[in-house]
Amino acid sequence: MNDPQLVTGESTERFRLLKDRVFAWVMAAGGVAVLAAILLIFVYLFFVVVPMFRPAAIETRTELRSVMDGPAHIALDEYTGLALVINEDGDFRFIDTETQASVAGGKLDPKGGSKFATISTGDPASHLITAAIADGKILLAKPYYSISYQDDKRVVKPSIGYPLGEELFEIDNFEGMPRLLAGEYSEEETTVAASTGDGRIFVLHIGREESFLDEEVTITESTQIISTGAQSLTHLVLDVDQRELYAIDAAGSLYFYDIQNKDDIKLVDRVSVIEPDREVSVLRFLSGGISLLIGDSGGKISQWFPVRDASNNYTMMNVRSFEAFTSPVVDIAPEYFRKGFAAIDADGNLGVFHTTAGRTLINRRVSEVAFDKLAMSPRADALLLAERGGKLKLFDVHNEHPEVSFASIWSEIWYESREKPDYIWQSSSASSDFEPKFSLTPLTFGTLKAAFYAMLFAMPLAIGGAIYTAYFMTPRMRAFVKPSIEIMAAMPTVILGFLAGLWLAPLIELYLTGVLLAFIVLPLSVVLASYAWSVLPATLSALIPEGWEALALIPVMCLALWLCVEISQPLEFLVFGQSLTQWLSTEMGIAYDQRNSLVVGMAIGFAVIPTIFSISEDAIFSVPRQLTMGSLALGATTWQTLTQVVILTASPGIFSAVMIGLGRAVGETMIVLMATGNTPIMDFNIFQGFRALSANIAVEMPESEVDSTHYRILFLAALVLFLVTFCFNTVAEVVRQRLREKYASL
Repeated sequence: MNDPQLVTGESTERFRLLKDRVFAWVMAAGGVAVLAAILLIFVYLFFVVVPMFRPAAIETRTELRSVMDGPAHIALDEYTGLALVINEDGDFRFIDTETQASVAGGKLDPKGGSKFATISTGDPASHLITAAIADGKILLAKPYYSISYQDDKRVVKPSIGYPLGEELFEIDNFEGMPRLLAGEYSEEETTVAASTGDGRIFVLHIGREESFLDEEVTITESTQIISTGAQSLTHLVLDVDQRELYAIDAAGSLYFYDIQNKDDIKLVDRVSVIEPDREVSVLRFLSGGISLLIGDSGGKISQWFPVRDASNNYTMMNVRSFEAFTSPVVDIAPEYFRKGFAAIDADGNLGVFHTTAGRTLINRRVSEVAFDKLAMSPRADALLLAERGGKLKLFDVHNEHPEVSFASIWSEIWYESREKPDYIWQSSSASSDFEPKFSLTPLTFGTLKAAFYAMLFAMPLAIGGAIYTAYFMTPRMRAFVKPSIEIMAAMPTVILGFLAGLWLAPLIELYLTGVLLAFIVLPLSVVLASYAWSVLPATLSALIPEGWEALALIPVMCLALWLCVEISQPLEFLVFGQSLTQWLSTEMGIAYDQRNSLVVGMAIGFAVIPTIFSISEDAIFSVPRQLTMGSLALGATTWQTLTQVVILTASPGIFSAVMIGLGRAVGETMIVLMATGNTPIMDFNIFQGFRALSANIAVEMPESEVDSTHYRILFLAALVLFLVTFCFNTVAEVVRQRLREKYASL
């Protein structure tokens, strides 16, 4: 007969084993779920980022039979449904790109009596067409597209309009046939520059004033003549703001004129823009009217823009170049609102480029016949090319994120109007011609800077406190101190950021000398207090039980801190004659921001101290007692036992604590967001602010357009942050395992 107690014991053992297996399965499933969640996060971030790096592509949509030969100008409407063609005689046609039918047409001169000698176009976004006849008379025209809906279908009705009226404007003292022409229009003023090729430039300024009393419009005209001194000019362009005029002569010299004051035109700079054995073939403005694109007979396209020199004077600089083709560049079509452009050469090759990224996106032969003209659609999603012989080709362009490259994200880029290449993050602006600056380098630098100062503040306090608590403190005091520090981890970081930004930052600025002095005085006061404790008579030291000595340090440190604050301002004016912040700025050239790295380091350090302290203290406290007892029994001192046995044995745990704290500091968002000026600068100055990756994502993600380059760059920043944290944790685990193997024999 079976023993009931034995049967019960076997049942209990089987039930215990079952529970162990179930618990092991649950733990394994939980671990796999965590890994799967991390992997899914990585995959999601990766798939949002990948489209930025897809190559650009073009495909032929259709070929159009042009109704006229030798086009002087071609253009596309916003929806690429209509193509505008203007020939050298001033005849124009609007052609439906689907049916190839002529929708509208006529002559630029509404009276039909003028045969134009020169036709030019200004900034692509303004659509202005400037035409001149042989006696120096000027006509300004623009294409207009009226949109209506019939039976839920969009109907576009094109026409040619005249922003200043249908009358011709005359350039004073102009003789001969205009060879070069450039014009720009705004509601307040219009400027036209013309040259006969003899080195002189005639600048016609047309002012427009409206009277609010009688609703009359007054138009004034004035002409200024510029003598370049060149034998002949080959190219002439005017910026969209009508402030700068550029001309190129036959020798390849570029003339840069300031025409902001139309009565006092000044030559700003003159520079050679091509190699001696080449000629300038094309001159165009990049979007925004700041940069010039210069194509030459060797197939090279270079970007130039004015930069202030050491004397605060403008000088033209060759910022970057594209070895686009091997034959002469025939035409360049800039994008309307981005810093990209397309170009064609004399052999039927087509190229698409982006200046900021320095990328050649497309470069291939698309025709066996040479091209005459090139046009970009307003949305940069189509290209219209005119072949010699009158045939038009329409291409669809897939080029969503041309401004993204490894160089534009991580390298120094020479942006427009900047004195030199730099790392800059500036994702948006009020102007539509803004050049986005998507460098993640200053944001990554700011993230590491925040983590460095936070760990510099937190590590000595947290690890030192953990050593003292685990090894020297009495159990009763440890039972009170350890939970008190650990509960600090539950404090929301938004509260810490709020206090750091609104309370701590102004306090540090007011008592900066005292704060810096405290970093020296507080440790020194502890050392002096410890020495004083060691020489106290036994009757006095016995008043505080062994292991409770830390209580005696509290009033000492409070007194030292109070003393630093009290002598801060008197000491500043005694030593520096003014506040320390002013002295740093005036004498040392060190800028001081109220919300700076010192404030952030202290605030984030306060946030990560509980994590580092708790894990380090557990690791030190878990060192087997037989090791410490054996060391002491062999004659080692308490300090020798601590440094040679305890810390070495606990080093894997201490290192893990430091790396986990570092990961927390790297990923911190709210403290960095609220306690810094959020300025994306690269400066290791502890008194300067910064912008971190996490804070940048929090600030800019709500305002970014979904699937835009800005949106995907923010996801790239999140992916970088994810990978950095992952690498830190991986390295920490590898080092921890090696430390554990190394000191396992102790």
